[in-house]
Amino acid sequence: MPTINDIAAKLGISKGTVSKALNNGDDVSETLRKKVLETAVEIGYERNRNRKDSPNKLCIIVENMDYRNPMSFGYDIVMGFKKLAVPEGWEVETFDMTPELQSHQSYDTFMLEHQCKGAFILGFSLSDPWMEDLKISRTPAVLYDNYIQENPMVSYIGVNNEEGLDMAVSHLKELGHTRIGYLGGALESHVTQIRYQAYVHAMEKHGLSTSGDITGFSYHVSECIQKYLPVLLEHKVTAILCSHDTLANAVMQHCAELGLRIPQDISIIGFDDAPFSAYTMPPLTTIRQDRNALGRCGYYALCSLLNHTAISSLLLRADLIKRESVSSSPAGADSRCGIG
Repeated sequence: MPTINDIAAKLGISKGTVSKALNNGDDVSETLRKKVLETAVEIGYERNRNRKDSPNKLCIIVENMDYRNPMSFGYDIVMGFKKLAVPEGWEVETFDMTPELQSHQSYDTFMLEHQCKGAFILGFSLSDPWMEDLKISRTPAVLYDNYIQENPMVSYIGVNNEEGLDMAVSHLKELGHTRIGYLGGALESHVTQIRYQAYVHAMEKHGLSTSGDITGFSYHVSECIQKYLPVLLEHKVTAILCSHDTLANAVMQHCAELGLRIPQDISIIGFDDAPFSAYTMPPLTTIRQDRNALGRCGYYALCSLLNHTAISSLLLRADLIKRESVSSSPAGADSRCGIG
């Protein structure tokens, strides 16, 4: 294993200077500290986890997800992780991340700088710079709703999307729905791709059509509502599956503005069981993700990686929460006029 001596020799500086740089010493310039960190990562240096003075520290890295508000989706995930990690002696630090910050420093360098032994990563898209880093990184990482192939130091945790979408389509079919549309986020993340594929598989399994006229995708909820929802309605869907609850709630509100009654005229199902979904008008039927359990799974998976047990994926069971946004298919739905 590379040592501090190897870093010192490569840079032509003393072992003491390297040690100060790695431990954020005040008398080392930012330029030199950065060079030391980058060199350490380049040659494969790792902190000795068994040293008594080595920080017992993990981190949660968050992008595109609110986790501070107790009513937000990310809050329970973060708390679930911390409630297991902290009693076992870990210090847990949470970092807000952006693609710009990632582009200035590699994942391994960031982790070495902040003296973190592993990370639980939430909210990344496939285009994030660190998604490339994680293909070859040496520092353990657990990704929520993202998957990295082949690197034994990275795991994926989430909910079984195939199971969840199959439950939703099966429930709608039992109620007489055959024209079931789908609206989702842009196909720029692993989970949006997986959920759309799960919708297609579920529809095919139940013998239902999935033409392009009854699906729509956009990063922006407003575009889904303004551009794609009218098309679905014109093609006489009687139910719409949405890739997340915020989108489902917006669909319900816009349908109501168009004079459609929910669920009498059209049924809506969301995904996540976000805290607000029980209080929408009407209360939203949704595929539940146990957020606290997701956080616990993140900790379990990270502990496994730290103990040299390579976990590829850890998926929670899905659960369909039936509320009042779904009912039987409207009588005469096949002849119902579309609304633009």
